[in-house]
Order: sequence, then C-alpha cells, then structure tokens
Amino acid sequence: MRFTFFEDFLALVFPKTCCVCKRSLFDFENQLCKVCIGSLPITNYHLQPQNNDLVVKVMGLTNPNLVMSFLRFTKHGMSQKLLHQLKYKNKPEVGLELGTIYGHLLKKHGFHANWDMVVPVPLHPQKQRRRGYNQSEQFAQGIAGVLEIPMNLGLIRTQFTETQTKKSRIERIKNVSEVFSANKSIDLKDKQILLVDDVMTTGATLTSCANVLLAANAKLVDLAVIAAGRF
Repeated sequence: MRFTFFEDFLALVFPKTCCVCKRSLFDFENQLCKVCIGSLPITNYHLQPQNNDLVVKVMGLTNPNLVMSFLRFTKHGMSQKLLHQLKYKNKPEVGLELGTIYGHLLKKHGFHANWDMVVPVPLHPQKQRRRGYNQSEQFAQGIAGVLEIPMNLGLIRTQFTETQTKKSRIERIKNVSEVFSANKSIDLKDKQILLVDDVMTTGATLTSCANVLLAANAKLVDLAVIAAGRF
C-alpha cells in the first residue's frame, strides 16, 4: 500500500528538484531532469576505449586495456556542478544516478559481458567517516546494478594522503605510489575488473590502484571515471 497522501505532502513541502538546474522533478525522474540528462557532456570514449587521450595519459604507468570517462570535465560546466554536489553537498544519490545512466550506456554498446566485478577507488576510512560515503563507490554501485555484476571493495586505502589538487604529475604519482593494497577477503585472481573513480587528472590514483589489482593476479583492469578533462 502506498501512502500517497503523505508522499504528496512531502513533495509539496520538500519538492524534489534537479541537482543542476533546480527545476522540479517528475515522479519518474531522479536527481536529474530529462533536459539536463540530454545536455550531459558525454565523451563517447566508450566508442574508442583503446584509442583516446586518457589511454595516452596512463600509458607507462600501468598496462591499460580500456580507459573511459563518462563526462568531459569543464570548469564551471555541468560536470563540475555534478561533482560538487556529489562530493561536497552530501548528495551520494547523484553518484548512484550517474552510474546508472552510464551503466545503461555501456550495456547498450555491448559492455555488459566485459567484467566480472566493479571495484571503486577507496577513500581512507577517516575521510569516508567525515564525508559519510565514498562517491566512487556510489558511481560503482550504479554501474554494477545495471550490468548485473557485483560491486566489490577489492581495494583498501592504507594511508591518508594530502589533497592532490595543487600537486604536479610527478608529485601525485609519488603521493599515491604505496597507499593502496588488495582486499584479501575478495577473490581477485583471474577476474576482469572495471576500476572506477570520480575524476581523472594525471591518472596517478587510478594507475596505482590498477597495478595493485594486477599484482593480485587480476586478469585485466579497465578504467572508468565520472569525468576527465583539464583541471
């Protein structure tokens, strides 16, 4: 039984709005209105996952297979607004919705049989307690739900690191070179893994995580992020 009167009352007092344009959402919409979904700056890297600028970015740091970004990052653009909502405005649902949308896109183009699991880049427990959730894990859950494969916490962050924002590429690589380890409670051997994060800048964090998974005998590790571009 649905408590429609109570739901209607809540919708009147606390209307659901699009996290980008702030328009009221219809019942069938979640976090983003259809207009904003249609305006997402999708990169289409999934159409050339082995031949794009992100592959070049991680070349030499790990052994890349497929490297993709859902959205193109632009300063003050839609992708930045979404990331800001996700990371700093207590909106984990945004990550889940973006993962769901991206999962449908990947499934449409035949990626549903590519992976055995989705693994998010972990936050340090201290940072996750402060934020209340891991934004990359939310994105991973959305993708995994659509592709009908498990989302596993295959990595552990063992050290707390300073923000990477103002560090050079070399500094970022050194900063995360030994801060991740494989989760021994998860069977990674011979698994085909989609490793996901929220953003890619230099690729240091993702490649460090990928190398840990490969060292744990994963068969292959593909990379995907919510957004990438010039930061």
